[in-house]
Amino acid sequence: MKLDSAGLQVLTHEECMRLLPARPIGRIVFTDRALPAVQPVNFCLDGQDIVIRAAAGSKLAAASRCSVVAFEVDDFDADARSGWSVTVVGYARVADDPEEIARLERLPLTPWAPGRDHFIVVTTVEATGRRVQQPFAGAPSPVEKAPSAHQEVNRS
Repeated sequence: MKLDSAGLQVLTHEECMRLLPARPIGRIVFTDRALPAVQPVNFCLDGQDIVIRAAAGSKLAAASRCSVVAFEVDDFDADARSGWSVTVVGYARVADDPEEIARLERLPLTPWAPGRDHFIVVTTVEATGRRVQQPFAGAPSPVEKAPSAHQEVNRS
């Protein structure tokens, strides 16, 4: 098991590609008017390609024409202080070949929002990931959790 300088397990390309479909939602990072933009999306894998549905004319569809993008998926257990994160870097394109579109339509990818009738395909160039499994030796013990913004606080 290879560790990085922070003590996190470094995942292999194969481990990263195996973990990607373990979660239904990922985040695609693209450029919108020269600024970074992040959008949560549902997705599926087609071999090593990431396939996303997008609406025609959307910022994501416009920004995905032969662009370099990043795609991130993670799963964490805050109580156990364990989890993993995978980041893919690749080239995004809008599928426009009728045969490819017909094949992509058979994938198990149902849009969660209406109007997502275009396919964006991200060709994986690099997949990297990290896993944290247990607190490292000497880590401070967990402290009582502060209430989150959506929890009611007793102020009596």
